[in-house]
Amino acid sequence: MPETRELNFKTTNGTQIKIENLAFPHGQEQVNHAIETQMNCKNKKKYGKPIAWSVEDHGDYYIFKCIVDVPENPHKNHSRADGLLGLDLNVDHIAWSNINAKGQLIKSGVFSFGLEGKTSEQITKIIENKAVVIVDLAMKLNKPIALEKLNTTQSKGSHPYGNRKANKAMSQFAYNKMISAIKNRAEKMGVAVFDVNSAYTSQIGKIKYMKRLGISIHQAASYVIARRAMGFKETLPPVLHSLLPEKIAGLHHWAQWKWVSSCLSDVRKHAFYRIELFACDKIDSMNQLFPQGALSDLEAKGLSKVRSRKPIA
Repeated sequence: MPETRELNFKTTNGTQIKIENLAFPHGQEQVNHAIETQMNCKNKKKYGKPIAWSVEDHGDYYIFKCIVDVPENPHKNHSRADGLLGLDLNVDHIAWSNINAKGQLIKSGVFSFGLEGKTSEQITKIIENKAVVIVDLAMKLNKPIALEKLNTTQSKGSHPYGNRKANKAMSQFAYNKMISAIKNRAEKMGVAVFDVNSAYTSQIGKIKYMKRLGISIHQAASYVIARRAMGFKETLPPVLHSLLPEKIAGLHHWAQWKWVSSCLSDVRKHAFYRIELFACDKIDSMNQLFPQGALSDLEAKGLSKVRSRKPIA
């Protein structure tokens, strides 16, 4: 009920549940309007609008969702004529990249925050504040936003929150909050948000752009996300393409990046600031991508086994 903010429902085993003072940080007005409209509708079968509720059990906490029909903002800015603002979401910061219509980087940066030791309410407030900052930046640039369709069943890397189970719960909770906060704020302010496939954005950013642009791995990922939303394809540089096995060389470029990323997965991140992708078109083996001293003996030995299918004459 909108007046009391009580949610009453029956579980699958017949237990009656009452949740008091259930309020949403975003969209409460739309929820109230949908419920009141449905309650006042005399012919619900013909004119009524569906309202769906879901309760998700995440162990340490529950997530309540109310799904209603909300008309799209007619003044939303979908134009990509001047480029996009790409975002890479992480549990302790959001990396962003501003690109032009040609896919070139204009500027990149990071919005940092700390969630360790915070309650769910505090986390929500912190993330909501960052969402306001991000959408304000998009409005200032007059550009829509691009972000990944995140797979929250998989970790996006190491997180400083104790054990693995706690990391996963924190990550999923924070990512869901970030996505919903950014999208809700963007919808309110008339900024379009484009979702892109997350396949190999971090790996492509790390290998292809991190050194080239002098930015962090997460900023490089946000750059790839923005470019992907603009429709650009991340083909392999010739020197990497020359290393592909014949069975991989003719496949989709994501499959090619998957193979390259697998080969380079054991190389320390900072070594990629010294990778040489554009000095030549062909090399004998993958360890030659890095100058002397950039790799450990173990890394160099492992990469030396990846030989070019196009030997240098």
